[in-house]
Amino acid sequence: MSLMASILRRRPALLLHLRLLSSSSTTTHLETASQQQQQRIEKILVANRGEIACRIMRTAKRLGIRTVAVYSDADRDSLHVKSADEAVHIGPPPARLSYLNASSIVEAAIRAGAQAVHPGYGFLSESSEFAQLVEDKGLTFVGPPASAIRDMGDKSASKRIMGAAGVPLVPGYHGSEQDVEHMRLEADKIGYPVLIKPTHGGGGKGMRIVQSPNDFVDSFLGAQREAAASFGINTILLEKYITQPRHIEVQIFGDKFGNVLHLYERDCSVQRRHQKIIEEAPAPCITDDFRTHLGQAAVSAAKAVGYHNAGTVEFIVDTATGHFYFMEMNTRLQVEHPVTEMIVGQDLVEWQIRVANGEPLPLSQVQVPLSGHAFEARIYAENVPKGFLPATGVLHHYHPVPPSSTVRVETGVEQGDVVSMHYDPMIAKLVVWGESRAAALVKLKDCLSKFQVAGVPTNINFLQKLANNEAFEEGDVETHFIEHHKDDLFGDPNNKVIYEEAYSAARFGAKLVAACLCDKEHSALKESQSGGPSLHPIWYTHPPFRVNHHAQSTMELEWENEYDSSSSKNLMLSITYHPDGNYFIQIGENSDHALAVKASNLGNNNFRVEAGGITMDVSLAVYTKDQIKHIHIWHGPHHHHFRQKLGLELSDEDETQHKTSFESTSHPPGTVVAPMAGLVVKVLVEDGAKVEVGQPVLVLEAMKMEHVVKATSGGFVEGLKVSAGQQVSDGSVLFRVKAQK
Repeated sequence: MSLMASILRRRPALLLHLRLLSSSSTTTHLETASQQQQQRIEKILVANRGEIACRIMRTAKRLGIRTVAVYSDADRDSLHVKSADEAVHIGPPPARLSYLNASSIVEAAIRAGAQAVHPGYGFLSESSEFAQLVEDKGLTFVGPPASAIRDMGDKSASKRIMGAAGVPLVPGYHGSEQDVEHMRLEADKIGYPVLIKPTHGGGGKGMRIVQSPNDFVDSFLGAQREAAASFGINTILLEKYITQPRHIEVQIFGDKFGNVLHLYERDCSVQRRHQKIIEEAPAPCITDDFRTHLGQAAVSAAKAVGYHNAGTVEFIVDTATGHFYFMEMNTRLQVEHPVTEMIVGQDLVEWQIRVANGEPLPLSQVQVPLSGHAFEARIYAENVPKGFLPATGVLHHYHPVPPSSTVRVETGVEQGDVVSMHYDPMIAKLVVWGESRAAALVKLKDCLSKFQVAGVPTNINFLQKLANNEAFEEGDVETHFIEHHKDDLFGDPNNKVIYEEAYSAARFGAKLVAACLCDKEHSALKESQSGGPSLHPIWYTHPPFRVNHHAQSTMELEWENEYDSSSSKNLMLSITYHPDGNYFIQIGENSDHALAVKASNLGNNNFRVEAGGITMDVSLAVYTKDQIKHIHIWHGPHHHHFRQKLGLELSDEDETQHKTSFESTSHPPGTVVAPMAGLVVKVLVEDGAKVEVGQPVLVLEAMKMEHVVKATSGGFVEGLKVSAGQQVSDGSVLFRVKAQK
């Protein structure tokens, strides 16, 4: 074993920015390859956006390669544009007019003088036509050959190829006939439940699980629409739905000399809406023999299509039998590639560029190390209680955990950026490494508790619950994990014990909020009185809450209840400041809820707080939106969100307006509002039509995901004024179902 390989086994994360010292045999290959190499890449255009664009640019810059970004109108001031050496505008916000516009992107590369194009993941990354266009224009495509993308990108074709090669397949229909009646008959042959899946694309978009023949037609047509919107191709395949599966995938890599190897497997079983949210490498609870067979099958699949560059072969594992089946091959760099990088100590983007330059793989299979364990948690702007629906808005406060040798934060946003309805709602990827799975999991929990986002709802709290779930801690995972553990992960809003515990924690948080705000204001007042610089933060430009040394002051907050938004409570706080530096804080009239708190301002909205005999660090974020002051506080693993009405001197009319914006808006019975901001893509009934409870009325699309809006009761549709192509905001009224007389 080489010295560098030995170091890798001890601390792979430290080597992500180092080149591996090659063996003498590899050096010989490199010398041979150098005689055949094409022009080396000196400038690369990244045909993507967000975190993956930033991540590719980071490696390119380390290698001395200049970078070119492309951007839509919505991304003009985005982080990936700021990170690039140059940037080219390619169109309006909708992806089909910008990031899916192949000719505009290739033209941008030529204009910028780039020698190569890296597609990232999503968008055009698995378009064989795009890859071919890049090559036809004399540019290097940093990815696999167009033929492999074509063979593997068509899931039906890929399954036929794998079947011919002897790779086990899930029973299904992979033919070209797409008539809905023919597909329904094929589903009957397969047997229910059946999985409907687009033949192109990924990310779970367009996938439908159909439990009975009665639901097939609507599910099939909906899958076609979503596939067309996401990938531009609406063809569908059918598979038998395995009821207790694990999703395990293998990272493979090939060069242009016919060498292919694997870099072990990742478990991606924990998913919502058929999309991964926590991935880990290596997969837990599998044997070395199983790992070997899985890796060999993945390499065989890649060789069958003459593959080179990065790719992932996905398998579905039937936990009931222990058998694995080929599912699909992703001909691109995966979202979750950092967990593999952490356990093998390699930079896979560097490998991609080296292979694109005509170099052989830097390692042989026996040289690929496997050290420690890594997790990746995807942090999304989404409304978890609403079924993980994507959310939009401004990141008023964004403070990820600091990176280290064992912690990575892959992100494409900054504080103040907007999460748009046009693109994927992922904010960041949190990646951690540990010597063992248990050590990595401890680090994941700690980092999640310190990852602060305010301004949009996120899944951070949900990820914390996942990481702390007993079954997850034991590695007992499968693709229905969230559904099977929903009581532990979501909480029951009707469970009084859970609710009271949460409310009690919120009351304690409210006291910390009050103390921190008072300390901030008090420090600012003292600075102002002493002639020093004013430290008034921006949220005090409104009539501020002042601390009176001689009298008691009050403030009213509303606690946002994560379990049930309809049952948030108002908290009236009374605060008295004492000359010894303590604040006496009481909630309501009950003195049992009183607490003496002392806060020390550490700067940057961080405080050291003494309360109830406990000293802790807390962080505060405050911003104003729609005439409401939003106050977030983090202490330990807890995060609380409070709201405070602004404006103490209001007319009756203003008071009514403020009350309406502060409290939940009341609508007549039967009113249906938009569950998310999005585009109306289809209206299924006319105004005045009679509907049954649960009947689909219209279809919304946001971030390339469809959501069917249904009637909440039986009756007649009233006030349906939206039409296909119309944009709607979250919470806007769509229609009302008037009860039958």
